[in-house]
Amino acid sequence: MTYYYPDREKPALKGIDLSIEEGEFLLITGGSGSGKSSLARALAGLIPDFYGGRFGGKVYFQGRDMGQMDRRKLAREVGIVFQDPEKQLVMTSVEAEIAFGLENLGLPQAEMSRRVAEVLSFLDLAEVRQEFTAHLSGGQKQKLALAAVLAMQPRALVLDEPTSQLDPVAAEEFFNLIKRLNEEMGLTIILIEQRLERCFHLADRVVLMEDGQVKYEGTPEQLARWAVAREIPFIPPVARFFARLGFPSVPVTVKEGRRLLRSNFNYRKFPPLRPVVNENPGEPVLTMSRVWFTYPNGKEALQDISLQIAGGELVAILGNNGAGKSTLLKTMAGLLKPGRGRVLVMGRDLSNECRPGDGRIAYLSQNPNDYLFQDTVEEELLFTLKNFGLTDDGVVDELLKKLGLQRYRRVNPRDLSSGERQRVALASILVTRPRLLVLDEPTRGMDYRLKDELGGMLTGLSREGVSVVLVTHDVEFAAAYATRVLLLFAGRIVADGSKHQVLGQSVFYSTQIGKMCRGYVDGVLTLQDALDRLEPVWPARQAVPEVR
Repeated sequence: MTYYYPDREKPALKGIDLSIEEGEFLLITGGSGSGKSSLARALAGLIPDFYGGRFGGKVYFQGRDMGQMDRRKLAREVGIVFQDPEKQLVMTSVEAEIAFGLENLGLPQAEMSRRVAEVLSFLDLAEVRQEFTAHLSGGQKQKLALAAVLAMQPRALVLDEPTSQLDPVAAEEFFNLIKRLNEEMGLTIILIEQRLERCFHLADRVVLMEDGQVKYEGTPEQLARWAVAREIPFIPPVARFFARLGFPSVPVTVKEGRRLLRSNFNYRKFPPLRPVVNENPGEPVLTMSRVWFTYPNGKEALQDISLQIAGGELVAILGNNGAGKSTLLKTMAGLLKPGRGRVLVMGRDLSNECRPGDGRIAYLSQNPNDYLFQDTVEEELLFTLKNFGLTDDGVVDELLKKLGLQRYRRVNPRDLSSGERQRVALASILVTRPRLLVLDEPTRGMDYRLKDELGGMLTGLSREGVSVVLVTHDVEFAAAYATRVLLLFAGRIVADGSKHQVLGQSVFYSTQIGKMCRGYVDGVLTLQDALDRLEPVWPARQAVPEVR
């Protein structure tokens, strides 16, 4: 199978030969722009019908050519959940959204009511069944998109990064639910995912994509050994840790990793890792004092929030879906006016005015499409400069290079992948060289390499005195780059401290390495932490078996 998007000279998919067994759990991973989402669309029968372009080859479903199947029949057989749920939500209320596809299939009212109630309960959406879809959090919208597809009772389910907007607890519950559908109902699962910590071990087989081609396929264990031998980062931290130490067995779960630690150290406990603490923070850039915010429907999104953000801090805000994280960011950026309390940014009171327009505060929402309306990537950045009355002093080239966007300079942003659009939107707000950078889920859609590059860039900005505040569900990213972590629950700050203080003591909001090392080396959060602490005392290294 080969596919070219309209007006593209380079194929998005190139010579794909792939068979998927009925009832299989297939995980497809790879870098941003590697062709994962394009493959998902092809497997769901959306290419080329809904995207145009040139298509070569055939896709068969149970021996039938998808290109010749009735579209209504195909929709009942193969469901797809996109990485951006807003692209497939069309109705105004939750219940109506789930029923919409069933109505198009012409199902009886009684059958529709039963299916709607079933998926609402299954996905814990019953309490918001009458809610407007526009009022849902990003995570709730993603669950709603899944509910609408599951109500169709497909035989195969294609999921394109379905947990990108879910908090760690909800993401783990979601994957366990998908595994249940696979094991108990025989539903074929095709999962496109870049954050592998919670799903790698669930797959029967893993496919690694690169440059529109299948680079490798095998079991999770086989891929882990193959990838580490070639320094390819697309495997979970626990597997990378043992492979880096030359261990012949590469575990893919925390449980297996703890067993290997126990057997090699015989319950030996090490002194906790001493965290690095910033003892000389800069002057306060942002101060919030007794801030409350209530939405028109009466929901109290923020309750008595008081905090200070110093110059040069890199602060990560974690919490469950609906905890008030995005509301907190918007209040920091002056986009929402608090009902009570004060918000000071660089001495300027934002409590009674709209966002200042001098470019010193930069805000990036969850949805990059909100920022993209120019015809090329370069024009997006130039528009921001012009909007703030600034000139290009080389900052456009600098950011395009830093964010890996140089080759897309003349490309329409709407033709890019979700991760690429996210980087374009980020570049468009960084051109003003802000002093306070407020980011809502900035790593969404990014692979390991791009997240490392983003983390390095944000760290560099913080060292230059820029205050960076980001909301994320990516605990691994927060552990690697944040200097401080806030945990938000029901609109209140329930934890505030260094990343080692907050993440190291948390059961659910912790990293894979942190969970594995708990009880052996407390305070370890990242792969590098574990290597620095354990590699010098690890038993004799052994060669990693070559996997071809």
